[in-house]
Amino acid sequence: MQLASSGGRRLRHAALAARELALENGRTVTRKELSAAVRQAAEALCLRTGLRTVLSELVASWGEQEWDRILVWPSNDYLMKRTGLSERALRACIRKLIDLQLVVPKDSPNGKRYAVKDLAGEIVDAFGFDLTPVYARRGEWAQRIVEQKQLREVRKRAFDEVTICRRAAEEALNALAHHFPDLDSSDLEDQVEALKGRTPLRSSQTLPDSILEQWQALRNACEEAFYKAGNGGENRRHKESNNGSPSETCTKSFPGKAEAVLPKERPAEHLSPALIVEACPTVTDYGKPIRTIDDLVGAGRYLRASLGAHESAWNEAVAEIGPVGAATAVIYVLQLYDDDVSSGTQKIRNPGGYFRAFVRMVKSGKINLEVELLAMRRRRMT
Repeated sequence: MQLASSGGRRLRHAALAARELALENGRTVTRKELSAAVRQAAEALCLRTGLRTVLSELVASWGEQEWDRILVWPSNDYLMKRTGLSERALRACIRKLIDLQLVVPKDSPNGKRYAVKDLAGEIVDAFGFDLTPVYARRGEWAQRIVEQKQLREVRKRAFDEVTICRRAAEEALNALAHHFPDLDSSDLEDQVEALKGRTPLRSSQTLPDSILEQWQALRNACEEAFYKAGNGGENRRHKESNNGSPSETCTKSFPGKAEAVLPKERPAEHLSPALIVEACPTVTDYGKPIRTIDDLVGAGRYLRASLGAHESAWNEAVAEIGPVGAATAVIYVLQLYDDDVSSGTQKIRNPGGYFRAFVRMVKSGKINLEVELLAMRRRRMT
C-alpha cells in the first residue's frame, strides 16, 4: 500500500509500546523537568549529536499545557531551521527517536502537525509528537546511568590491572636478562609481545575477558622464571665464569644502575627491615626473606613494577633519598595501595604517580618516612 504524500507513516512496534507509557494522574510537567529527563535519556542511551539536537528542539516546543500527554507540533521547516539538518536527515532522526521509544507520533487525518482549538480559541489537543515516554521513563534513565558508571569503573580497573601485569612481566624479563644473561627467555619474550599485540587500547569500549587472565598468567610465569633462576632465594653454589685477575674486585663489572648501600645510608635501628616487614606485610609478595638492608633494596627495586612506576621514578628516588629510602618508599606506597584497594575507597588512582610524589615530599621534609612506618605498624597492631 502506498503511503500518502501528505505525511502518512508506517506503523512501528516501538510506537505502540511507547504509547502505553503515561504520566501520573494530575501531573503537570514543566519544560525544565522535561529537559532534565531528556538529558538523562541522552546520557543513558549515548545519543549522537543529531538526535540530541532534534530532541532538544522538540522539548523547547512544549508549552507546559495541563494535559495528560506531552504533545508538541513543530513543523519540519521549523525543525530544519533550528537544527540545521536537511529534511532527509531530520526524518531519519525522528524515525530513530521513535524506534528508541522516546517519541510517539500522533498523526492527523492529513498527516500535518497542528493544534486543535475549541470555540473560545483555547488549545485543547494537538497532532504532532508525544514526548510522554521520555519523561515517564526517567527512572529507567537514572538506573542505566548508574549501571554504566559501574561498568566504566570495572572496565577501568581491568585495564589498570592489565597495565600492571604487563609492566611487571616486562620488568621480570628485564631483571632476568640483566642478572642471568645466559638464560634463554626468548619464549616468554615472544609471548609478551604477542599478547601486547592482541591487547586493545584503552580507547576501545571493551576488554576481552580472557586478556586479563592471560596477562596475569604470563606475569606469574615471568616472575616464576626469575625466581627459579635465583634458586628461590636459597644459598646454593654455582659455577663461576669469571677468569679475571683475583686482585680485581667482584663489583668491577657490576651494572651502574644497581645501587650500592653506603654505610652512611644505612638506617637507624628503629627503621630496620624487621620494622618494615611488620608495618607492610604486602612485602611478602617479593617471595624472598628480607633480613638485611641489601635484601630490602632488592625487594624495593623488584616491587617497583607492581606500582606501575617507570624505572625513571626509581632512579629519581635513589638520587633524592638514597636506595634504602627509595626501597622503603616503594614498599610503603605498595602497602597503602593494597589497603586502599581492599577497603574499596579507591583514593589512589595512580600508584606510580603517587610513589613519585611521595618521594619528593620525603625529600622536601614534608613527610618523615620513619614516623609514617611506625604509625602504620601501630595501626596494624591495634
